[in-house]
Amino acid sequence: MNRRIFSACAAVAVLTCSGLAGAQPQLTRIVVAFPPGGPVDFVARTLAEQLGKELGQTVVIENKPGANGAIAADHVSRSSPDTRTLWLTSVGAVAINPSLYPKLSYKPATDLTPVSLVVNNVEMLVVNAKAPYNTGAEFVEAARKSRAPLTMASSGTGSVPHLAMELLNERAKIKLSHIPYKGAAPAITDVMAGHVDGFFGDIPGLIGQISAGKLKPIGIAANKRHPRFPDVPTFAEMGIQGVDSDNWYALFAPKGTPAAETEKMSKAVQRSLHTPGVKSKLEASGAEVAGSTPAELAKALDADTRKWGNVVRANNITPD
Repeated sequence: MNRRIFSACAAVAVLTCSGLAGAQPQLTRIVVAFPPGGPVDFVARTLAEQLGKELGQTVVIENKPGANGAIAADHVSRSSPDTRTLWLTSVGAVAINPSLYPKLSYKPATDLTPVSLVVNNVEMLVVNAKAPYNTGAEFVEAARKSRAPLTMASSGTGSVPHLAMELLNERAKIKLSHIPYKGAAPAITDVMAGHVDGFFGDIPGLIGQISAGKLKPIGIAANKRHPRFPDVPTFAEMGIQGVDSDNWYALFAPKGTPAAETEKMSKAVQRSLHTPGVKSKLEASGAEVAGSTPAELAKALDADTRKWGNVVRANNITPD
């Protein structure tokens, strides 16, 4: 009898503990390969709270900067194959790094699972506010006529601003001179000071200086005009095709994550992005809200890996 009572009590205890364990709040981590305060971190934190509501979970941001995204990528790729750990990355670490670094420690196509695009950040060509060029076409024509090459700043060798410049060189048949900087901020500073002729940059990083009258936007590297700058034409409209450059941000899960989980997370991300508060905050920054299915992100990754890989190889670009 005592033995039966003990067994019953033990069973109740196990069930009670299991219930408590099941009641523990779920936690989703978004890993960002940049320090707090940057544009990718801003997007992550803007998304996190609403995504948590959609999932009924706590969503936290974990910053793991360094090695051009490799530290964050390695961490996520080695995590449990589920959507409790996600990586929010810009296009460079997943579509450019594989061509730029021959011994990259991770392979985006096989070590990560696409979840959803988050925002698009198309590149815009800006010049000093007092520069004589008012359109990208005028800038290109000046480059053709100039005895010395016009100079273009970038946020670093192999960055999207650098590769956008190389695309413009190729498509317009000109030869702009590349001046790499360690980050966008010093590059923009030198354009504003008139030390460098131009810069391709993500629109969120340029809005403040444009509004202050320190930079002049003269061309959009996209297939349509940007909603924040409807008067700035695209390069395609100016007769220069194929300069489209998008530094998109997207979420990836660890390799082996089941399709059902990524589909569920993708839908939650898309609902979050199109919540009025989240959408308006991101758009106010200059980013364009995207959202996608995992398959659509996989297609974008494949297309941009081939596109940027061709640019890197054609110009013999190697990391600094």
